[in-house]
Amino acid sequence: MKKLIGAPIRFSINYPKTIIAVYVILTLIFISFIPSVKVDTDPENMLSKDEPVRLAHSEAKRDFALYDSIVVGVVDDESTEGVFLPETLLRIARVTEGILKIEGVIASDVFSLITTDDISSDGVLLTIEPLMETELLSNADALRVRDRALDNPILRDMLVSADGKAVLISVPIKEKSESYRISLEIEEIIRTHGGSEDYHLAGLPIAEDTFGVEMFKQMGVSAPLAGLIIMLIMFYFFRSAPLVIASMAVSIMTVAWSMGFLIGAGYTVHIMSSMIPIFLMPVAVLDSIHILSSFHERFPVSKDRREALEGTIDELLSPMIFTSITSAVGFAALMLTPIPPVRVFGGFVAFGIIVAWFMTMTFLPAVIMLLPVSTLKSFGAKVTEGRHTLQLRIGAFATKRAKWILALAAVVLIVSIYGITRTNVNDNPVKWFESSHPIRVADKVLNEHFGGTYMAYLILGGSEEGTMKRPEVLGYIESLQGHMDSLESVGKTTSVVDVIEKIGYELYDGDESKARVPEDSKTVAQYLFLYEMSGDPDDLYHLIDPTLSKVNIWVQLKSGDNEDMKAVELSVRDYMAANPLPMGIEANWAGLTYLNVVWQDKMVGGMLKSLGSGAVVVFLMMAFLFRSPLWGLISMLPLTLTIAFIYGLIGFSGQDYNMPIAILSSLTLGISVDFAIHFAQRMRQVRRKAEGADDWSKSVSVIYGEPVSAILRNMLVISVAFLPLFLSSLMPYKTVGFFFAAIMTVSGATTLVLLPSVMTLFKRQLKL
Repeated sequence: MKKLIGAPIRFSINYPKTIIAVYVILTLIFISFIPSVKVDTDPENMLSKDEPVRLAHSEAKRDFALYDSIVVGVVDDESTEGVFLPETLLRIARVTEGILKIEGVIASDVFSLITTDDISSDGVLLTIEPLMETELLSNADALRVRDRALDNPILRDMLVSADGKAVLISVPIKEKSESYRISLEIEEIIRTHGGSEDYHLAGLPIAEDTFGVEMFKQMGVSAPLAGLIIMLIMFYFFRSAPLVIASMAVSIMTVAWSMGFLIGAGYTVHIMSSMIPIFLMPVAVLDSIHILSSFHERFPVSKDRREALEGTIDELLSPMIFTSITSAVGFAALMLTPIPPVRVFGGFVAFGIIVAWFMTMTFLPAVIMLLPVSTLKSFGAKVTEGRHTLQLRIGAFATKRAKWILALAAVVLIVSIYGITRTNVNDNPVKWFESSHPIRVADKVLNEHFGGTYMAYLILGGSEEGTMKRPEVLGYIESLQGHMDSLESVGKTTSVVDVIEKIGYELYDGDESKARVPEDSKTVAQYLFLYEMSGDPDDLYHLIDPTLSKVNIWVQLKSGDNEDMKAVELSVRDYMAANPLPMGIEANWAGLTYLNVVWQDKMVGGMLKSLGSGAVVVFLMMAFLFRSPLWGLISMLPLTLTIAFIYGLIGFSGQDYNMPIAILSSLTLGISVDFAIHFAQRMRQVRRKAEGADDWSKSVSVIYGEPVSAILRNMLVISVAFLPLFLSSLMPYKTVGFFFAAIMTVSGATTLVLLPSVMTLFKRQLKL
């Protein structure tokens, strides 16, 4: 392998101009693909197109003419009458009329005071008419609208809050990807027609699309800022602008190649793949720092750049091959997950790591050989007493207190494993924003007033036409709704049963005893026929299909947390186990809230699978490369302890195990092993050069010189490079920034303290 890789390295040293020209041309080619980028921020695409739950969701939307919706809430907590004042309702009507004209809005299905029908009767004929006219003359008219809505079980807590303080406008849209643009137009309409009442925009489509828009804005700031920070830190370390710029060029070209290849290959840039630049930017300079650190030590001694460069490469080639391959494998393990965007992310980050390594080994030497000799005169570490004092003290402590350190590591591992058992798996796209973000505020306010802004659909389907008009089936649905309504996270359920009961109530002049499911199918069919003849049948078909073979139960949840949706699903499953569905009826879930649960479960399971399989592959590679299973096991110690500690910390802190934290597992696998391999391989090299068995302390001193300096520099660069994420308004970025810094600190500290301790205790077994 050394001979194979040595050829292009020697070529770059001998023909630097040619190498640089080739890289410039290739980079321009990859960059040319970037303008054709296609962006996809829809979390639904976390699932494959042929995923059963996704197919069921699409079928439900088609069968019941359902659309993803933006929720506009209007609240007035100050007024005694809430929003039910003539002037307030007229402003809401004007806002609604403006929304109806927005391109991309399904105007015929907008759910609002002026577009939604109420059911009433004179005792003979059923009347279905708009709840509110656009012109109100008095306070009594306004209150009459409120009272009619609250007297309708379908509209109460869905259109009008039970306290009368708020109303909703549900805005169905053709495409979720248009949510952000439509929300901006709605906000402009509100500024034009709104008054002192408060307007809030909520719903999963707007949360997900807004996150996608803000995410790309954040990446546009975070990635360049991370690059600037890395460059400044490296300049502080090496005090050579040309060499630091060359290292940053490797990082930038790596990002350009990876993103250009991704886009050129026809992949869309998803939420996951948009984060590739911020991850590759610091990772791509790891090898550069190792090269420059060694060159920094060697050049002042030899004064010959070719000799210093060749000595550096000869010493670092093996550990850099090992670390690059294993880091790439760590990310490539993500390709085992069942989530398509995660597979793309893992594959192209792995590609970027290999590209960064090869560029570092060829582009950086070419730049060094092209630099004027005068530029390198001042480059190099000053040989002074005590320049590695702190590092040497760490090494001495680790070897002298080896047994205590090993015991402490065992305790930390046990406590961390207990913390892992306390981990709570949960996610909610709305919580991807800070608590002060308008979307989070809207979510809190509207779910306090209404039955819930998170919609899931429970579809009950029969094998024959007319199945759903059978009284025993409708009675079962009524009981099932009662069970779901009793659940803490469910604010309201609505089905065709509510429509039937409302029709009976109105036809019998408000007789409560008639607000029930009729005892025969014929009466049920007559009720539904009356509704179809008196109002808009399309409204009815959102709840039951025209053949009366399928029913859609709307389930409103007050929280978008996956754990709440999962609790409802499990409770319904238990209910159906204890109370079997009528013969021939099947049940399936649909809706964005439910889809989020499915892909979250697949994400967690997939990440655990990729982490486990990746760790096994890395161990086998280490055992093969080191020609020793024991050395492979030793190299895995920092990784194992880091993963256990970080995820134990998550469990103890109460932080939900969500999408960004799941991704961190692959980063831990890919980078923690980097430090360990460098340390282990450099120690093996030093010991091979040692003259006898009694110079262990001298070998430790050598390792805690330049090799440990490079590891510490890498720790600092990667940790600090993620600091810009703390400035983000998006919680996943903050989470990644914090935990990634923690991963670097723990894995680095574990490498520098635990590994030498283990090596000290097992020198004979390790043949040191």
